[in-house]
Amino acid sequence: MEQIDLRFDGEVIAWHGPAPHQFVPVPPDACAELRAVSRVVSYGWGVIPVTARIGGTTWTTSLFPKDGGYLLPVKVAVRRAERLDVGSRVSVRVSVRA
Repeated sequence: MEQIDLRFDGEVIAWHGPAPHQFVPVPPDACAELRAVSRVVSYGWGVIPVTARIGGTTWTTSLFPKDGGYLLPVKVAVRRAERLDVGSRVSVRVSVRA
């Protein structure tokens, strides 16, 4: 099995839906690689399971497709551990097993 490792910088954003969440948008150049493997790794409606890392915190989650790109959900435990809030600039590492 092949592994795809991506690194990118982004800003934590808020999504104010029925349940508010915080995400880091994946930049367009990284989205091209993700789209190439999405059919192989997605388990439904285009989500892509990943292992993510911000600072010293690593967690498993799934990238969500949104407007032709992807959003990385940032769990509350990660935000607390890394002292993040909406507007925080972060460096992200994401691994996908394809």
